[in-house]
Amino acid sequence: MTSRIPRDSRLRLVRPRPLAAAPRAMNQQRSRRPAPRPPEGTPAPAELARMARSGLAGAARVARWADAALGPGGDSATADGKATLSDATAERAASDLGLTPAQVRADWDTARLAGLVEVHGDSARPGWRLRAWNRDDSAVLRGWVALFDAWSLAFPEPEDHEPAAVAEVVSAMPQVLSFLQLSAGPVPVEQLLDLLEQRVTELRTARCEIPYGPQPEPAAEPEPTDAPLAPLLDWALRALASVGALTYGDGQATLTPLGSWAVWVKLEQICVAAQSPAGNIEQGAEDMLRGCAQLRPNAARAEYRAWLAARTVGSAVTELLDAARGEDALLRGLAFEALRVVGAPAEPDVRAVLDEPTLRPYALLWLAEHDGADPEDAHEVLTREEATWLWVDTAAAVADHGEAPLLVRHLESAVQPTVPMLLDEVRAVGHPRTVQVLVALAAAHPDPALAKAVRRAAFQVHTGGS
Repeated sequence: MTSRIPRDSRLRLVRPRPLAAAPRAMNQQRSRRPAPRPPEGTPAPAELARMARSGLAGAARVARWADAALGPGGDSATADGKATLSDATAERAASDLGLTPAQVRADWDTARLAGLVEVHGDSARPGWRLRAWNRDDSAVLRGWVALFDAWSLAFPEPEDHEPAAVAEVVSAMPQVLSFLQLSAGPVPVEQLLDLLEQRVTELRTARCEIPYGPQPEPAAEPEPTDAPLAPLLDWALRALASVGALTYGDGQATLTPLGSWAVWVKLEQICVAAQSPAGNIEQGAEDMLRGCAQLRPNAARAEYRAWLAARTVGSAVTELLDAARGEDALLRGLAFEALRVVGAPAEPDVRAVLDEPTLRPYALLWLAEHDGADPEDAHEVLTREEATWLWVDTAAAVADHGEAPLLVRHLESAVQPTVPMLLDEVRAVGHPRTVQVLVALAAAHPDPALAKAVRRAAFQVHTGGS
């Protein structure tokens, strides 16, 4: 029996819709929950947006200055093509805005984390949120939540601690924030430290960090376990206070209204995912992507958002890119769909994989769309060779997970005008799955002459002939 659900005959994994077989009927009828209401006492969205605008006023001011002074044809934002302001630019901005260079740099970093300004090479341009800053409360709140998600980047890490320990604290902080949100008031730091220690212990246990073999007798006076984590908790609370998520002082911490609302939003996303038919919230990236492969695009994006909400941005992006490096081309395409949901915070990591041949075409398309290119036109950033490599990779995903007619229709998406030209360039591009793709295409195609030519090309690739 064939599905009656229409499919995209061109079947591009890199488009903003996941490639998969038709969703099963059981996934189509999703029970609707009533729209959740925030906790009593949460300010209205307009008031929350006013608070966010106030907290990000300095960042918006620097972003507008950059739009006027550092756009195309203006001065360079940086001297080395990175996102850090050059000394000359920081001093010029400080003079123009009546600030110190240190204040400019701080506001600049905040603007980048909130998506108010985007740096491309040595030029800067305003993000879409800045364009909508005065008229769209949802854009303002999304910008603030982006900053909230990146809190660990907003404040310098302690220099005398192992990166692994810092990562553990960052991974454990969502539980600390949830506790603060549920407490709805000031919480002593000692209580938060106890909770942090418990959560870090759970994380280490989940990684099976259990010593094997004979162990020495414990010391008569064991060192207190809170010594390494206390300064890291102090750093985390200061970082969260710097983005406006909480207030911290006199030995206690309290979520601000914006911070409480943001934590509630994250918890709601997790609850929605836990109640969904897919239920991928606790899965690793690879299993989550496989679970989302059968969902419609909107449902898959909802799963991505909920999965991301339960993790720090850095660890989630790393997991997704690791999944994209695997052998399954379907997961490669879906991983970059999930990275589109991450948005601007993923840009440095996506840009860093441009030198990896397997990920380069996907990363180029992601960056083109992130820079504002229409998804229909984003493929124009690819060279002919990159487009051909991507065609083979997508065909591999179809051969592994799709149906034979879908693979035949995939021919339509090739950039080459004729099948012989396509076969010549496919053989030259050197994709590791070329032989399997051509064999599957030959078996699926109804035209005997074309199928014979494809089989011949597969044999030539296999034997190294011409």
